[in-house]
Amino acid sequence: MDVRIERMARVLANYSLGVQPGEWIVIRAQPVAEPLLKALYKEILTAGGHPQLVVEPPWQMHTFHLYGSDDQLDFVSPLEYLQVDRMDGYIEVLSENNIRALSNVSPPRIQRRSRARTDLRQRFDDRSAEGTLRWVLTLYPTEAYAQGAEMSLEEYQDFVYRAALVDSDDPVTRWEEMAARQRQLTAWLEGRNEVHIRGADVDLRLSVKGRIIATAAGRTNFPDGEIYVAPLEESANGWVRFTYPATIQGREVSGIEFTFEKGRIVKATASRNEDALLALLDTDAGARYLGELGIGTNPGVNRFTHNILFDEKIQGTFHLAVGSSADGTDGVNHCAIHEDIVCDLKEGEITVDGDLFYRNGDFVVS
Repeated sequence: MDVRIERMARVLANYSLGVQPGEWIVIRAQPVAEPLLKALYKEILTAGGHPQLVVEPPWQMHTFHLYGSDDQLDFVSPLEYLQVDRMDGYIEVLSENNIRALSNVSPPRIQRRSRARTDLRQRFDDRSAEGTLRWVLTLYPTEAYAQGAEMSLEEYQDFVYRAALVDSDDPVTRWEEMAARQRQLTAWLEGRNEVHIRGADVDLRLSVKGRIIATAAGRTNFPDGEIYVAPLEESANGWVRFTYPATIQGREVSGIEFTFEKGRIVKATASRNEDALLALLDTDAGARYLGELGIGTNPGVNRFTHNILFDEKIQGTFHLAVGSSADGTDGVNHCAIHEDIVCDLKEGEITVDGDLFYRNGDFVVS
């Protein structure tokens, strides 16, 4: 086994989740991720936990959306509620063989299933906020992800493990160093109000007054590297033209532009697959409001890969999420979706209450 996979499993079990004896840990993935699943299973057993594998075949979601009736789209298994209500930890391993499997599924069918699972997601988020459920989302490098990133599998594996810092003999120390730097940044932001983002593709003002400024350094997303906040829901005014595409229900949507008034997206356009974007924004009443502003901080994520787990961490970018407020914040926007979209800011700046915070891809405060 690649030693980097073993290191990754060790970090996920012991640093990200901090598995304790007697805890029930659910691991969800597809079969291609078996090497990481085996390593995770071993680490959780070693830590005294009770690992449970939920391995889903790659054809499942496409078949479900293709043949499922409305009643079946609305159904949520009692087993899923049991897991969300009772498990102590959850690891989701993104591990797809086909990242476009849902491209030809009607967006309203996908949105219907998403709405049906709103209560399940809310229970998950509530337990996470209470501290009674710990979770982490990660990725196992597959041919599909490598192809989407326009790399060979070997190149993509190197990229993933470098971004995860498991190319180092002591990845935990490196994650702790990242966390310490990000705590400096969030401390500077605490107690402030108006954020103004300006650049060739953005002129946007929003408020973070009284909100938790969160830092992400490998605990819930892995790899990680961002600071983020849930803006006041009715505070965003201005516009943004996203420089990178978003993958929405398996369809690549590019050339996305938003105009905000009093927090709400009042105009949304895209140069490609605009119908998928508009269907997303019409999911429910909260879908046209922001749930997150994030700024990428991971220097190991140095290129766009068409995968939001990595792309929102690119140093020199910011991202906005429409829909539900980000986990770990005190935002109050409840929605069936949370969709991150990334914008380059290597030439531009962020001021907070008039003070310069970020310029041309890096932070200028200590």
